Amino acid sequence: MNTINLSTLLLIYIILTVNSLTFNNMTQKDNSVKKPSGTEWIISDFVENPGKGITIQGNPEIIKYKNKKAVSFNGTDDAIFLDEMPLTGLGQFTVEMIFNPYSGGNFEQRFLHCGEINGDRLLLELRSKPEGWYFDAFIKIKDQGTTLIEPTLLHPSDQWYHVAYVIDNGKLETYVNGKKELEGTVAMSPVNSGQTSIGVRQNKVSWFRGAIYKIRITPEVVRPGKFMSL
Repeated sequence: MNTINLSTLLLIYIILTVNSLTFNNMTQKDNSVKKPSGTEWIISDFVENPGKGITIQGNPEIIKYKNKKAVSFNGTDDAIFLDEMPLTGLGQFTVEMIFNPYSGGNFEQRFLHCGEINGDRLLLELRSKPEGWYFDAFIKIKDQGTTLIEPTLLHPSDQWYHVAYVIDNGKLETYVNGKKELEGTVAMSPVNSGQTSIGVRQNKVSWFRGAIYKIRITPEVVRPGKFMSL
């Protein structure tokens, strides 16, 4: 009788121990911090398969980029509007784009706008001149806006480029083809509301004349060695 009781008690102890370990493992998994996966847009997908939350303005044209597809914007009325805000909750992130700025466009051009129209927002822009273009990255958080722009950093138009805007909890850096151009600071907090426009500012001014292949937004600092390949 005593032997049966001891065996039963031992079995109960083993079952309780296994259940306790399983519960602890499940609790640890549930409490773990999951990193956002980021956003990657092949721009031709929006034009070829416009779905819910995607608005096509004008007639953006599919063109070839290497053995892939890109989208050409006419600089007058072509744009894509998305009911998405990929920067929500991010204080540290990297925005990359592969694009081709055409010659002959307006001087001020906005080709990516995330956030509000006049409130918190991020914009990738360029300034176009007869001799080339130069990069302009802007972010506004609450009442502070920071612009990274230098007119002497000119690049030839009508060529494909990789540009990156790196935000590291308030430290800002811009890159063109993997080469660092400018840096600055902003009192950072996440841009949590708004939408996204590609090819124009959200209030439909400063139209982009050029082509875009891909946009990638990574929820961490990406260094040049890990940038998208041109």
